[in-house]
Amino acid sequence: MLNAAQARPDKTFLYVRGTQLVPLAQGALWWPSEATLIVSDLHLEKGSSYARRGQLLPPYDTSSTLALVEGLAATLKPRTIISLGDSFHDRTSEERLSEGDRLRIRALTAAHDWIWVEGNHDPDPPAHLGGRAAKVFRRGDLVFRHEPEGEAGEIAGHLHPVARIGQKGRTLRVKCFVSDGSRLILPSMGRLTGGLNVLDTAISGLFAEGMYVCAVSAGSVRSVPRRRLHPDVRSTGGWRL
Repeated sequence: MLNAAQARPDKTFLYVRGTQLVPLAQGALWWPSEATLIVSDLHLEKGSSYARRGQLLPPYDTSSTLALVEGLAATLKPRTIISLGDSFHDRTSEERLSEGDRLRIRALTAAHDWIWVEGNHDPDPPAHLGGRAAKVFRRGDLVFRHEPEGEAGEIAGHLHPVARIGQKGRTLRVKCFVSDGSRLILPSMGRLTGGLNVLDTAISGLFAEGMYVCAVSAGSVRSVPRRRLHPDVRSTGGWRL
């Protein structure tokens, strides 16, 4: 189980339309006033999906990702958990779940008001695992969807934002949260997911007035000044990360 310091950082907050939110080092978002935990892009069974195509990856991504969610749920005790889409890597992912992982998911959905926001990888979350599905979920001044559309109060995922940060003569590439006070994009929580640089126009173009970046590194979440952000470097063999 996570300790309180890991789950409840007391120095980094984000505000979206005046609503206080806490970015967590696990890549999730905590909404204290509503006792709501938000996770995004779990991509459960991505490893088995790649294995079917001959690319062998360690088959532990689902178990490891679920452990992150379980740890946060045990420590924070949320009333509601919102999963912002692409919870499953493809339409047949749930068929490849081990029985143990199925039971773990059902335990989570039974213990909390679990909202499966539909994603492009999983437009029809499996009903037999519990929880309830929604294309878009609204609560208070916030709207939760998978792909960002630019609506005020929007909390979204899909783009897997990462920051390439310059420090002490080297660069570090880490997952991050991106916001401008009106909208927010979460990083992916899936253990085998990659990411898109926040300076890519697909992300930076959504924040024309500027963006606030909170990077996840070394078990903490810290704001990163714009001057320390670097684009990914293209080399002859493709992207060098």
